[in-house]
Amino acid sequence: MTINRICVCGAGTMGAGIAQAVAQAGFSTLIYEVNPEVLTRAKNSIEKNLTALAEKGKISVAEKELVLTRLHFTDDLQSCLADVFIEAVVEKPDVKIALFNQLAELNHSDCIFASNTSSLSITTIAAQVQRPERVIGMHFFNPATIMKLVEVVNTSYTNSQTTAAIFDLASRMGKTPVLCKDSPGFIVNRVARPFYIESLRLVEEEYTSVAQADRLLEATGFKMGPFKLMDLIGNDINYAVSCSVYEQMGQPERLKPSYIQEQKVKEGKLGKKTEEGYYNYTQ
Repeated sequence: MTINRICVCGAGTMGAGIAQAVAQAGFSTLIYEVNPEVLTRAKNSIEKNLTALAEKGKISVAEKELVLTRLHFTDDLQSCLADVFIEAVVEKPDVKIALFNQLAELNHSDCIFASNTSSLSITTIAAQVQRPERVIGMHFFNPATIMKLVEVVNTSYTNSQTTAAIFDLASRMGKTPVLCKDSPGFIVNRVARPFYIESLRLVEEEYTSVAQADRLLEATGFKMGPFKLMDLIGNDINYAVSCSVYEQMGQPERLKPSYIQEQKVKEGKLGKKTEEGYYNYTQ
């Protein structure tokens, strides 16, 4: 399959990061977002990031300008024509399914629909999309411009052409694609649940503090402790993934989401993006 144009749906933190990575890899890139303010923020963020890379000498000024010419922004669904669509919209299956089906009506029959969901079932999404064999998971990690790993998630519907195209696309973006079958949390988020949940449990039971848990785990070789990492990811996102994996796995006690994190979400203390989470980032 020849991929000339890629459309990223959703211009939040992940969507903007994915779009920048796609454009830097040389592809014509369309970013679709229904909220004009979010779209403007994404445009400004990408331009700021590329300027910073140029100032640090990681890319040339000419390359920065070339990448910007590959980027196009729209809030008009009718203009979303592409070979591959990567969605990074709200984590609600119905929203993703409706979006893919609307795009299917506008585009050629061989275009691919890739979901960046971190925990929802790709199979459930694919089953309700026209020609489910072209639906696949393409799970990036934050920040998408830096993190190399991409989980390429197959379902029982996904055909070999779709898998090969997305695997190759990730490679051409300079990423390290890892092929996996659709399952709760895929690979990384399933493995990572105990890292977060057991750390939260130790704090709940007053065996340690947030700062001490981070300090000890970083001392053993982790680049970032669990609480710092949850603040970076966003407690709302991290908690939602924990809840999703917990439910899909049949509610095992070992994966029960933490009431401490639930409270943080209710209080709006989501981490760095709200300037407060397990730590305060106002200073």
